Amino acid sequence: MKLTFRWYGLNDSIPLAYIREIPSLSGVVTSVYDVKPGEVWPKESLQVLKEACDNKGLKMEVIESIPVVEEIKYGGENRDHYIEVFKENLRRVAAVGVKCVCYNFMPVFDWVRSDLGHVNEDGSTSLSYSEKELKKYDPHNLHLPGWDESYSLDELSRLLSIYQGMSHEELFNNLVYFLNAISSTLEETGINMAIHPDDPPWDIFSLPRIASKEEDFKRLFEAVPNSHNGMTLCVGSLGECKENDVVKMADEFSKEGRIYFAHLRNIRYEGDGFVESGHETADGSLDMAAIVEALVKNGFDGYVRPDHGRNIFGEQGKPGYGLFDRALGCTYINGLFEMAERKKKEGK
Repeated sequence: MKLTFRWYGLNDSIPLAYIREIPSLSGVVTSVYDVKPGEVWPKESLQVLKEACDNKGLKMEVIESIPVVEEIKYGGENRDHYIEVFKENLRRVAAVGVKCVCYNFMPVFDWVRSDLGHVNEDGSTSLSYSEKELKKYDPHNLHLPGWDESYSLDELSRLLSIYQGMSHEELFNNLVYFLNAISSTLEETGINMAIHPDDPPWDIFSLPRIASKEEDFKRLFEAVPNSHNGMTLCVGSLGECKENDVVKMADEFSKEGRIYFAHLRNIRYEGDGFVESGHETADGSLDMAAIVEALVKNGFDGYVRPDHGRNIFGEQGKPGYGLFDRALGCTYINGLFEMAERKKKEGK
C-alpha cells in the first residue's frame, strides 16, 4: 500500500515540511482549490503543486477531487460540455503524474454533519451526526456545519427543485452516462476513478444517494465494467450505516481489484447517529484490523490515507483535518499493515 495524507494546497495551515516527517508517508492527496467547479484547471496551478511536493520528496499521485458539477449529476442540457471539461482535467492531472482521482456523485451536498465540535470524554473534539439535530435544518435556508455554502439561497432552491422527485434510478443512470463518457479518456491516461461512498450513506433532505451499500457498488461495476471504474473504500462513511458489513466489502471489492483508494478512519455509534472517534479499533465501532487484513489478504496495493481525525493537544485546525490525530492515524495504519503483511507472509 502507499500511505498518503490530505493536503489542501499552499494555503493549508499544515505545511508539507510537517507532513514529510510522518513515517512511511509516500505522498499527498490534493486538488486545485482556486478554480470554480466546471472550469479547466490551469496547467500552471498543477505544476506549482507538483513542484512543491517534489521539493519535499512527496508524490502527488491522487487528486481528491475533480468536482463533478451538478449539471452532470442531474443530467442537464449542458452536461456534455462539462464532461468535456472533466476529460480535459483528467488529461492535465495525468500529465503531472496523477494516477487516481477520488470523486463523489452526491447531489448538492457531500459529507454532512450536525456538529463539528463534539466534545469527547477525553477532552478532544470531533465531528458528529445526529438525525434528530439534522431534521431541525431547513434545506431551503441552510446554514449547515461544515458546508461551505457554495450556493446562494436562490441557487440552492433552484437545485433542490431540479432534484425534486428524481429517482435513485435516474441518478444512477446519470452516473453511468458520465462514466461511459469518460471511459476512453481513462484508457488514454491510465487514471483510475475511485467513487467515494455517500456520507452518510442514506438519502439527505429527500435527495437520492446511490453509492451507499454493497449492492450499489456491485451494480455500478456491472453497469460500467471498465477496469478504471473503481471505488474509494471510505470505511468511516460506509460504517456509518450499521447494515454495511465493511470487512466483507473490503474483502469482496479488493478481491475484484476495484479498490484504488482507502480512507481508514473509525466511527462510534452514539445516540441516533455517530461520532468520529480515534482511528484504533478500540476507540470506535469498526474492526479496523480486520478491514486491513482483508485488504492485505487480497494483495491490495493502492493508496491509503487516514481520514477525519479528532482535534487534540489544543490544536485549533480545520475540523477533522488537523495534523496531530491524523499523524497518529498514520502510525496506527502503518502498524496494521505491517502486522497483516507479516501474518500473510508467515501463512497465518
